[in-house]
Amino acid sequence: MAPPHGLVPSLMDNLFSWMKQLKDTVNPLILFSIFHYEFVFIHPFSDGNGRTARLWQTAILANWKDLFKYIPIESIIKENQEEYYIAIQNCNKAGNSNEFIEFMLKVIDEAVDRIMLNQQETTQETTQETTQEKIINLIKKNPSITQVEMAKVLDLTRDGISYNKKPQNQKATIERVGSTNNVSFKINSPL
Repeated sequence: MAPPHGLVPSLMDNLFSWMKQLKDTVNPLILFSIFHYEFVFIHPFSDGNGRTARLWQTAILANWKDLFKYIPIESIIKENQEEYYIAIQNCNKAGNSNEFIEFMLKVIDEAVDRIMLNQQETTQETTQETTQEKIINLIKKNPSITQVEMAKVLDLTRDGISYNKKPQNQKATIERVGSTNNVSFKINSPL
């Protein structure tokens, strides 16, 4: 049960004073999880206390570390909304915020993992050479390389090489030069 309305201003002042006093000695992830729980417990508004607490937590953590500007803590809490409310209720019964802190640390860890996974996938996508780029690089190194040699190097069939050259041929970047027995390739435009 939320405290009486008349106590809300002093409780909020105490919460902000407490947080300001401990900000240099308590890990921000723990400090702001406690803040979040206490804010929801004080319940200063008739509606939107959880959203406001999550907004404060995100804003304060983003001020602490830029990474938190991009971490979707709110989304992950929404995905685990039932567990969020259960943790709050259990803490209300226990008279401490331990379970809620553990829940928030788990949510933040999950959010960081998602960001890191997305960064890895993006890095892999941007650094991974397409088969067509590999073919062009082989031709740049050795213009007289045969399709059979390219197929061996790239672990493809000769038809795979032909297939992957076609889109490039349509853009006129790879040109086949010579006869069947004496073929070489010429790159007309840089990629």
